[in-house]
Amino acid sequence: MAQAGFGEYEMTRPYDSKRILVTGAAGFLGSHLCERLVDQGHDVLGIDNYFTGRRANVAHLLGKPNFEIMRHDVTFPLFVEVDEIYNLACPASPVHYQYDPVQTTKTSVHGAINMLGLAKRTGAKILQASTSEVYGDPEQHPQTEEYWGNVNPIGPRSCYDEGKRCAETLFFDYHRQNNVRIKVMRIFNTYGPRMHPEDGRVVSNFIMQALTGQPITIYGDGSQTRSFCYVDDLIEGMIRLMNSPDKVIGPINIGNPGEFTIRQLAEKIVEMVGADAELVFRDLPVNDPLQRKPDIGKAVALLDWRPAIALEDGLSKTIDYFRLLVSDRRSA
Repeated sequence: MAQAGFGEYEMTRPYDSKRILVTGAAGFLGSHLCERLVDQGHDVLGIDNYFTGRRANVAHLLGKPNFEIMRHDVTFPLFVEVDEIYNLACPASPVHYQYDPVQTTKTSVHGAINMLGLAKRTGAKILQASTSEVYGDPEQHPQTEEYWGNVNPIGPRSCYDEGKRCAETLFFDYHRQNNVRIKVMRIFNTYGPRMHPEDGRVVSNFIMQALTGQPITIYGDGSQTRSFCYVDDLIEGMIRLMNSPDKVIGPINIGNPGEFTIRQLAEKIVEMVGADAELVFRDLPVNDPLQRKPDIGKAVALLDWRPAIALEDGLSKTIDYFRLLVSDRRSA
């Protein structure tokens, strides 16, 4: 009798299932994507070097016969046989991507080259998780996909911004030169359970500070705006883009066009947590965008996608996650 595992699963795998590679699989977005793909019956291989990803994020998937995870850094080639590739590998918060900026650039650029090479060899379709940071501190509002951006190429955020811009260039050049089937998705601020508690992003920062009785730290005067998309909506858009016709290559903005000031977000989280927290203000980081809001017209027209989860509903689920995390830490 065959041992349980991939060998046995291969014999019973649904005919419409695919072999899918997810890079950055143990990260915030990667773990949610893997969960959805596994639930859909696909054979999922996740890879992660665990720089920011956490094994706990995918622990609930480890017993599934159609999921496996491998420690691997995308800056090195990978030789596997797959039908689709979701390239999510890269630290995505300033705290993490500025820790080793050279490695951040290498992850975006060398990682893209390696994954595109794999897609070229196997004929796989490949999706690049790009970012709204390619628009920099935008002079156009809201941002459409045709906007080329206002990015500082030599600032402290450039390792991430320009790394992602270069990755997009590589994707389109592999498509034009080698007929690789590509999808490019520009992700706007996303939040939800499994965010790293020390990633320095406003949602996780504000929730952790409110739950632990700390002052709420706002950089700048709090009038800068962001648009916050709940993770389930984001993953739905990502999968719809991957499953769209080959002629739909992007780039396509995926995010929630609801726009809030940072101060509004802080006050909302303090209210929902029930904290008595002081708001304290610090200097705005260099090149931090003052406005960020996606134009999602293409996503609506081409993918029939639009966000469905309101900010308050998403924050409630996210606060519940961090409340449990804080409780576990205190009892450890």
